[in-house]
Amino acid sequence: MVGSGETNIYTVGRNTYSLAPDDFVLVWPMEMHSIVDADRKDALVIQFSLAFINSLFDLQRIMHLYRNLHVISAEAHPELAAKLKVITTRMKETYFSDIPGREMRCCMLLMEFMLLLLEYRKELNPENEETDADGFSADVVRRMITVTDYIKNNLTADDLSQGAMAEMAGISKDYFSRIFKHVTGMNYSKWLNMIRLEKATELLTQEDRTLTEVAMLSGFQSIPSFNRVFHEEKGMAPGEYRNLLVKNDR
Repeated sequence: MVGSGETNIYTVGRNTYSLAPDDFVLVWPMEMHSIVDADRKDALVIQFSLAFINSLFDLQRIMHLYRNLHVISAEAHPELAAKLKVITTRMKETYFSDIPGREMRCCMLLMEFMLLLLEYRKELNPENEETDADGFSADVVRRMITVTDYIKNNLTADDLSQGAMAEMAGISKDYFSRIFKHVTGMNYSKWLNMIRLEKATELLTQEDRTLTEVAMLSGFQSIPSFNRVFHEEKGMAPGEYRNLLVKNDR
């Protein structure tokens, strides 16, 4: 949450944002980001583990739905920003208190934060007029969870095609495609590339891994396709990204 001051410049990925107090900056897993010029004292930064997001499918769905959303403007979305400010302020107070179970309480508040993003999805993402996943049976949603978990744990499997995954879920390919978009917020090929990139960015932190190893272990079939997808998403080559990680660590 952006603090006070006339100058509040942040970067996320390839984009630079000049923000106002009480705006929110959203940085998703493995995204390069920085505070270029801002009053850090009054800004509120909340950082949490990716394991928390991966613990619940609904949280994963919200993250993927808003993967390209990095700023919530208090001027453009005053009601939402005000509600998010209340939640984040309570989270800060809870974290620094002596109240029992403060970590669990912070997690509950973080879930409230994410749920608000979901409730305001038509305002934040008007082109996405999807219906709720609740429109599908619980059994079908559970099948989708099984499939996505399988993919994340088997990125080097021989066949992760949409057809193969639809067969695993026990539904037709067309129905699989439709429900997958509803549940994750993106089409199957886009989602699969995002999961592969998450794995790749994690592996790039291991300096003993070659770029070829990183690409293959992430499920990319070739170095050119790895470089292309990585550059499209991150705005730089994998090697450049690794160099930035090493530089920041030092």
